Amino acid sequence: MADCCLFISMGEMHNAEVSALDNSNVVEAARNSKLFIIARRAGRLANRLVLFAHFIAFAEEKGHRVFNFTFNSYANLFETTQRDVFCRYPALVQKSWVDSVPGLAHAIRSSRIFYHAIRFASEWQTRLPILGQGTVILREREKTENTPLHHPKVLDQIRDAHVVLVDGWRFCASEWVQRHAPKIRSYFRPVAACRESSRQAVDCLRQRSDVVIGVHIRQGDYRRWRGGKFFFTISQYARWMRELVEQFPGRQVSFLVCSDESRHANEFPRLNVEFGPGAPVTDLYALAQCDYILGPPSTFSHWASFYGNKPLFHVTDNHVRPDLDRFAPSRLNFREIYLALELPS
Repeated sequence: MADCCLFISMGEMHNAEVSALDNSNVVEAARNSKLFIIARRAGRLANRLVLFAHFIAFAEEKGHRVFNFTFNSYANLFETTQRDVFCRYPALVQKSWVDSVPGLAHAIRSSRIFYHAIRFASEWQTRLPILGQGTVILREREKTENTPLHHPKVLDQIRDAHVVLVDGWRFCASEWVQRHAPKIRSYFRPVAACRESSRQAVDCLRQRSDVVIGVHIRQGDYRRWRGGKFFFTISQYARWMRELVEQFPGRQVSFLVCSDESRHANEFPRLNVEFGPGAPVTDLYALAQCDYILGPPSTFSHWASFYGNKPLFHVTDNHVRPDLDRFAPSRLNFREIYLALELPS
């Protein structure tokens, strides 16, 4: 029942938007506009940010809309999504009517009822088109590293759809992500408390440094993932950090270390080190404010690099050297982050 009511509401919303318009060109554009609904969760915070960013770029380029109920787990961390239980793009200027009813939005987010309804509907739509011919399921192509949203097969599949349920996360619109990067960054502006915590973590280093380098240390799940291929010891990270210091002769270099496990300054001898605020979102946006970012392959450091437009270098084995000329800002290009595609971010 929940999924049917939800889709009836969405259909009425689409029809109302079209009928309210006068200009014929605008009406035609509205009729061609599609509503994309992210129907399945993809890892944790950074993975969901990356997927959402690509669909925002696609929507901005083509005039579509996006609902992302899978982002409700993190909605309270961002200015745009905290006021909209639908986590939609384009963003609302004010709170949605659902969020204006005391307690209702919290109940929806905590129960994840919209997400479960969408997931249920996407599973059944394939077997029995209960949502009508105007609803299409868009699944990522198997055995490929990405599914470009501009691919002719994708465009042909969704051509006649009004609602598109997205199942998977290897969807990309990389060129459009670059074109619409400022709007994507604006959409994912953290709430004031998170911004302040991230800013303070970096500011304390800038007061005594010429260069601040963010270091993302990920050890927990990396001990086993891909046989520990990207698990590196703390002494190895410290060696890379000292190699970076050597490349800034005569300048004071400090490091902001963000780790998924507790760390202590004595693990980094002869290095000027402070630690991130500790929460994933504040660590993520603190890294984005550093001058350079170093870490193993991960969507976490990719997002920090993209959001802050800061040079990033991924360490991939014990013998690699982090030369400054090998650092470059992430473009959220799926070909560049393929190693991290299966990670819980």
